[in-house]
Parts: sequence; C-alpha cells; structure tokens
Amino acid sequence: MYTQLLPQGTPKVLAVKLSVIGERSVRTSHPWIFTDSIEKINKEGVSGDIAIIFSHSKNKAIGVGLYDPDSPIRIKMVHFEGGATLNEDFFLQKIKKAYKVRVPLLRTKTNSYRLLFGENDGFPGCIADVYAKVLVVKLYSKIWIPYLKNILDSLIAVSGVETVVIRLSRKLQQDPSVSLTDGSVIYGTLEDETIVFKEHGICFSANVIKGHKTGYFLDHRENRRRVGALSAQKTVLDVFSYAGGFSVHALANGAKQVTSLDISSQALALAKANGLLNKHKGSHKTISGDAFTEMQLLIDKGICFDIVVIDPPSFAKSKKEMAIAKKKYKQLAALGEKLTAKKGILVLASCSSRVAAEDFFTINTTTLNKQKRSYTTIKQTYHDIDHPVGFLEGAYLKCGYYQFSR
Repeated sequence: MYTQLLPQGTPKVLAVKLSVIGERSVRTSHPWIFTDSIEKINKEGVSGDIAIIFSHSKNKAIGVGLYDPDSPIRIKMVHFEGGATLNEDFFLQKIKKAYKVRVPLLRTKTNSYRLLFGENDGFPGCIADVYAKVLVVKLYSKIWIPYLKNILDSLIAVSGVETVVIRLSRKLQQDPSVSLTDGSVIYGTLEDETIVFKEHGICFSANVIKGHKTGYFLDHRENRRRVGALSAQKTVLDVFSYAGGFSVHALANGAKQVTSLDISSQALALAKANGLLNKHKGSHKTISGDAFTEMQLLIDKGICFDIVVIDPPSFAKSKKEMAIAKKKYKQLAALGEKLTAKKGILVLASCSSRVAAEDFFTINTTTLNKQKRSYTTIKQTYHDIDHPVGFLEGAYLKCGYYQFSR
C-alpha cells in the first residue's frame, strides 16, 4: 500500500522535427536529443511532456521521448521505430523485458540487482535497485514525475518487492516543485533502514535511506565474486574499499588476511560490519587515509599482498578532467605493481565513462611494461548482466586482471 499520494499530471503531446544529425541519432536508437538538434517544435513544453519525433521525409513518427526543459539533453528517448502510447502497459512491458535480462543472476544466490539501468533499459534518468524485498528508485530528472505511479505499480508487480524507497538527485531535492522527499518510504513499511542482502551467497548491507546512490554499488558484483574465488589462503589489499565489497568476498572465501583502505572511516566501519555478516577465519585490517599516500607508505615499509584490488571512484566526470584521470590511473598501476607480491595478481578497475576501456587497458599495460617484472593479462571484464549497455555513453565499467610471473 502506498503511504502517500503520488504526484500526477497530464502531459501534453509535442510534435518535434529534428536536424539531420538529430534524426540520424534517433534512427540509431541513441537516447539523447540535445537542444541544438531540435529544428521545429509545435509548442513550448514542460518536464515530462511527450515528444513525438517526426521524420522529415515521410512525416511519420520515428520515436517518442520525454521533454526536459531543464537539461541540455532536451529530449530523453523512451521508444524508437514509430509511435507509442505511454500508458501503464507500455511501462509494464519495458520493465518485464528488463527483468527477463536479470533472471539468470537471480539463480546465483543473489537477491540484489539493478532492475532499471537508466537509458540502457529505456528509462533515462531513472534507476531502480532491488535489495532483498526493498526496491529503491532514484530519480535524476523531473520527466518521470507524471508517470511515477504507473512505473512503480509495474516495478512492484514484476519484482515482488514489499517496500519502495524513493531517492532523489541533489538537483531534485532542491527543486521546490518536486513534492517528493529523498529517502521517504512511499510503499509498504521499513523497520530498519539498513537492509541485509546477498550477492553470490555473500551477505552485505545497504542503508537505503541515507546510503550513497541507492545504498550500495552493485555494478562490481561479478568482479567481487571472481576476486573471492582467487583469495583462498591469500593476503588481499582492497584499495578504495568503500563498504568492503572485494574485502568481504575475499574473507568469506578463505583469505588469510584482508586490508581495506579508504579515506572514509565511516565506510571502513561499514566494511568491517559487512565482514562480520559472514563466517570467516581471516583477519580484517583497515587503513583510513588518502589512497595514494597510504599505498606509498606500505611500499616504503616493504609490505606486499598476494592480491591487490584498486577500484577508484570516477576520475573524469567532465571532458576537461580526462588528462588528470589518465595520469592517476598510471600512478595507481605503478603503485599497485609495487604492492603485489611474487606471482601475485593486480586487479585494476575504472568507472570513468569518459575514459574508454581500450584507453584504460592500454594505460595499464603501458605502465606495467615499464616495470622490471613480466606479467600476463589473465582477464578483462566489463558490465555485469544487470548493467546492460544500450548505447556508447552507457558503458563505463572495466576491470583488468594482471598476474606477475615473479
């Protein structure tokens, strides 16, 4: 049962014609239409109005989007190849399609997953994550407000959750026209804001009310499982550990000793707590401080680890930050090599969408080639199945595994 009345509206229908470049973008199923690609629009729109895209040549609908006057991405596409009626059944079918992609994951002792991955599932600016029986929906754009009830009805029906929490981007939190409150329980009840869930049989917790993003980072799930499988009787360093995703998988799979390193003491406390949710015999140490500084201090002390995982936050949130980001990735690869023991494994990850996977892997190998040790690239990984990539800019996650021969 919903705990509050959800906002409703009656969106207008806009007729839109695009430039040649804009029309080509729609025909290739790209979800973003920028302001300068709009050639003609029949009336002024507000957030969430339905934009029907017409072709120049045949004057027929070639796609449908949602109008967003508050963004340079003026139209977010939700349907391609013709027209569509944006009713409850329209959203239900899209959500069923997204859920079907995730079904294999739910057969792996996992009850936490991303059900909607924004543009990649046809819901630009909308994320929906499931933690056990709790659904957390995070909105980044007002375009979804008029459709929220229909979407939530479908998400609840498809996923079988009992509780829904709404999370809002900082921009929406500061918008007085948005009648929703960040972190509010809008469906069902929530006895504890910290939810325990499983990924591949390993227990973790997420604060769905106050936690970062929707409460946890689900995207590295498969890499965490893989690191765990490599960790029996090993020593492991988890750099930028946050809530201890890699650390906990390593401990639960028999690591002798795990060290979690993060600048946030609060995150490290969560990592320790997550470790205690699972049976393990290994020791779990923590280091609080700047990763670059603390890694160098470990090197100066001559400390090495059998497995070193370095998973930093995004270094390039804008185009002008790309050069700095690449420099930092080089530094981390060099530091990681020095911290990796003989015949050890170095795991280097990136979530910077502006740094292409090919560039990231080249940075890693070029840096490692300058060291005195030979190594083998044993694996390169990308997104897990609940983070499908539907367009070029939707790809961000990449991870390389490098094993040294001596």
